[in-house]
Amino acid sequence: MTPSWWLAPCKPIDTHALEQAQARQQQLTKPAGSLGQLETVAVQLAGLQGRIKPSLDQLWIAIFAGDHGVVAEGVSAFPQEVTGQMLHNFVNGGAAISVLARQLGASLEVVDLGTVTPSLNLPGVRHLNIGPGTANFVQGPAMTQAQGELALQAGRDSALRAIASGAQLFIGGEMGIGNTTAASALACALLDCPVMHMTGPGTGLNAAGVSHKIQVIEKALTLHAAQRGDALRILFNLGGFEIAALVGAYLACAQEGVAVLVDGFICSVAALVAVRLNADCRQWLLFGHRGAEPGHHHVLETLNAEPLLDLGLRLGEGSGAALAVPLLRLACDLHGQMATFAEAAVADRPV
Repeated sequence: MTPSWWLAPCKPIDTHALEQAQARQQQLTKPAGSLGQLETVAVQLAGLQGRIKPSLDQLWIAIFAGDHGVVAEGVSAFPQEVTGQMLHNFVNGGAAISVLARQLGASLEVVDLGTVTPSLNLPGVRHLNIGPGTANFVQGPAMTQAQGELALQAGRDSALRAIASGAQLFIGGEMGIGNTTAASALACALLDCPVMHMTGPGTGLNAAGVSHKIQVIEKALTLHAAQRGDALRILFNLGGFEIAALVGAYLACAQEGVAVLVDGFICSVAALVAVRLNADCRQWLLFGHRGAEPGHHHVLETLNAEPLLDLGLRLGEGSGAALAVPLLRLACDLHGQMATFAEAAVADRPV
């Protein structure tokens, strides 16, 4: 493992292809800007792919799973066993992301970084066994330095497999009971904002449950206050294995030159960590949707991100990002297949 590989430079965007794509948009048979965000994202993808007419035929979806020790504090409406049970559901094709991956013709990889369920050995799942979930971060660091680096590397390895397969777009998803608590704690530590602004119901807590969750996060933030200025240390102290894997995947994609479509709240917090570790990775990140978790709005605003969808989603698994893929594909088709004014013999100026 290369020490601190996550600090290596990200691939620069192809500015020539970007400028050519912008010029092409001005020549298409429509008023300039009339396709709004679809124009913007098509031009952005042109710069990322280094081609005037980008395409998104090859799609890779990686689901990273891990359990969280903070669940012992009563922060989730569901028991931890659900994480392992959902691994079965992913590979058996019954989860939302499984359905979406089939419909999109996407490669779907499931990576188990460490769950409390003993002796999981599921065909179709990569079991890495970094630990039986993270430790309870109210009592100490969620993971050791070694565990954190293994989780980062697991995300990097998935990204490299995606690239080797010819993927043009990477989507990371997550599964882990308790991970909205970890994500909220991470976001609060990185953004120095009130816990109540970053904390929501997750998998379905009632008002009393959310209030308790806020108290747990506040306690953790006090314990780990000394690490707030260190994005890597705060990731290892408050994050989850699956969140660290997402960070590693996003950074590796940016370093190798593959666009990322970021999913909801937890994935956006991972993106925030990635940007804090290596700011140049930001230009490789597209954002699929604005989720229902209250903290998501704040994280997106910090990242200056404009998501493609706003449907009140809060499922996770990469599902919101997957739902945005058809829009991205249509944006590429419109950009690449519409006629120019000259081709269509249409006047390009209003009279």
